Amino acid sequence: MGLAGSRPVLVLGSASPRRQALLAQIGLQPDRIVAPSCDESRLPGETPNALAKRLALAKATAVASECPGAFVLAADTVVAAGRRVLDKTEDVATARRYLRLLSGRRHRVYGGIAVIAPDGAKSVRQAMTVVEFKRLDRQTMESYLQSDEWRGKAGAYGIQGRAEVFITRINGSYSNVVGLALPVVRDMLCGLGYRC
Repeated sequence: MGLAGSRPVLVLGSASPRRQALLAQIGLQPDRIVAPSCDESRLPGETPNALAKRLALAKATAVASECPGAFVLAADTVVAAGRRVLDKTEDVATARRYLRLLSGRRHRVYGGIAVIAPDGAKSVRQAMTVVEFKRLDRQTMESYLQSDEWRGKAGAYGIQGRAEVFITRINGSYSNVVGLALPVVRDMLCGLGYRC
């Protein structure tokens, strides 16, 4: 794939519009976007933080095989209440269950990030953010569920949307909760020789 003009090619291994928007905030525009195909099942006994890192690397590896000579960036976000992983939510019953679980308590958002350089060098890191929800009454919860904003989101919420009013405290990277810890991404790319 080589260079785009005089700069290295950057491939984002994610179809997430949120990750694309986050990269744009720090002046990074991927030359190509490739949705990775890999099994995202959790391994027996795997911790949420290990899952996030493993999936980020699996996604980056899958995309790098299709894009030789490029920098490949991939990520995975895991929302966890204790050791329980709250997956991407596709039905209202699961979304309601997740919101009840998160109501009035803290949970963790793990962001696994992997970068593979054109020479095959790899970097895998993780960001962790603690998010605290206020106690959600039934009316608030049902109103949010009717919005459908929870669909396809880990933990049944997106911090950058209506659910931001649920959050009383956050400790760590805000962009990690959105989908990509920007300070970590920048450090990783620079560390592997991408122009920053």
